[in-house]
Parts: sequence; structure tokens; C-alpha cells
Amino acid sequence: MSTHELSRTRRRTQAALVAAARELVAEGLTPTVEDAAARAEVSRTTAYRYFANRADLLVAAHPEVATTSFLDAEASDDPRARVEQVLDRYLDVLMGAEAQQRTMLRLSLDPDLDDERRAALPLRQGRVIGWLDEALDPLADQWSAAERRRLACAMRAAAGIEALVWLVDVAGFTRDEAKAQMRWSALSLLAEALRSGPPTR
Repeated sequence: MSTHELSRTRRRTQAALVAAARELVAEGLTPTVEDAAARAEVSRTTAYRYFANRADLLVAAHPEVATTSFLDAEASDDPRARVEQVLDRYLDVLMGAEAQQRTMLRLSLDPDLDDERRAALPLRQGRVIGWLDEALDPLADQWSAAERRRLACAMRAAAGIEALVWLVDVAGFTRDEAKAQMRWSALSLLAEALRSGPPTR
């Protein structure tokens, strides 16, 4: 087998394992490397050449949001309009990948996961905070970067997988109701900050 063919075979095998893991996650499971190997009809030994453990597999299977911004090129200068646009787009992504997000949340809470691997999880990268922070850019002449980030963090706390899990599993909301509640909560925090100032330390 040529080097090119070997490389192509490896890519196909890895893709099959990732696809299998995503299928299992969509079924509500938190698959191990062995589970993905069985679903992909790949030997366990081969699977472990690609993914040393479940955490590595699930990070690879997590849907990647490559965008660096949820704002249009000609976005409004109005902070509320900008935050609404980011929230609407982000919440659509969240709801569309709920199973994967729940799996990543469970993984982030695994007591056996070391600090380095936990820090590398997609859930810990703060991308949503960055998107919301960008939406607050028009406030840069009034608030410091730290103040804007604190508000972005507050809105993220109100609208994320953690809030979705609580609203659906504990409060008994439908997913549409939960989405509307998260949007309302985040925008209420923004309205209060615009009225009385950003969150304090």
C-alpha cells in the first residue's frame, strides 16, 4: 500500500470512529473508545491508535463551531441588537447540538479527568463569551474590557448548556420554552447593565 493510500485509509478510519461516537452521543450515550470501535466495525486495538481514551474521542466528536463571530459584517452599533443577533444564532447552535453539549458537560464534571484535559475541552474554551463580548464592543467608550467581559460572562451563565439542562430536566420546560427563557434572561441582564452599569467584581 502506498503512503498516499495508507494516509487515506487512516483518515477514513478516524472519520468512521468519530461518526460512530457522534451517533452514540445522539442516542444519549457517553461512548467509550470500545463502543465507537464496535459501532464503526473497527478493532479495539486499531481504535486506540487514534484515541487514547474516551475524553480524546469525545473532544474529536464534539461539533466544531469554526466561526469567530456571530455578527453580520454590517452589524448594528446598538448593543442590544448585536447581543440579540449573537444570542439567536448561538442558541440555535446549542439546541441543534444538545446531545453533544450534554455529553461534553458530563465529561467536564468527570472527577477522574485531569486538569489539563479538562481545560482542553471545547466547553471550557469560552467561545460564547468571546462572541458576546464582541457584541458589546460599542460600549468600549463607557466600560472597560473587564467590565464588558463580566457582563458577557453573566449572559453566558444564563444561556448555555448548564441552564438548558436545569430548565428542561429540573424545571420541566419544553425546549422551546427553555430557549425563550435563556434569551429573556440574558437580555434582562443586558438591560439592567445598560440601566445601572456593568456587573461589579
